[in-house]
Amino acid sequence: MFDDVMWAFGRGSGIADLVLLTVSLVAGILTRSGRALPGIPRFALSLIHRNASLLAVAFLALHIGTLLLDPFAKLTPTDVVVPFLGTDNPFWLGMGTLALDLLIAIVVTALARRVIGVRAFKAVHWLAYAMWPVAMLHGVFEGTNGADAWFLAGAAAATLLVICAVLWRLSSRFQEAPRRSAPAAAMRPTALAEPQIWRAS
Repeated sequence: MFDDVMWAFGRGSGIADLVLLTVSLVAGILTRSGRALPGIPRFALSLIHRNASLLAVAFLALHIGTLLLDPFAKLTPTDVVVPFLGTDNPFWLGMGTLALDLLIAIVVTALARRVIGVRAFKAVHWLAYAMWPVAMLHGVFEGTNGADAWFLAGAAAATLLVICAVLWRLSSRFQEAPRRSAPAAAMRPTALAEPQIWRAS
């Protein structure tokens, strides 16, 4: 019974994590553009991006933790940290480990953004575009439901959505929304008489 519960949580949390990573990536691109969706203002998109990212980390921790406790999965701490060393299906298992390593780099640099600077943070944040397909491939070829029609249909829809968002992000039509470099200035009584200072985010 315990093994069945761990296996179910491991599978479910992995699928939920792929959904959250997809939402986070697309919402992040929309946030950078400054364009709101119908019925969803820009600040809400930013919250969706942030919360989806945090939930993705939580579900990934649940995914790994339950599989470590599941005797059927035979996942070891080394498999979690070092990719491509597993004994069972090492390549696709290693893709999951690689996605985890990339996510850790993104999260750590996001938390240390004030220390390392915006330029370094942005450079590492681009790894999200590499992490997503690696995680998706891991889910398709290593996941228990990877060959199921409903999972493949969802993976295809998510892939199409991400490809369209990324192509738009890389196109010349994409323009990042400007952001105040000193928002506190607008709160001062003399702010209306001062020139507004903006910079690209």
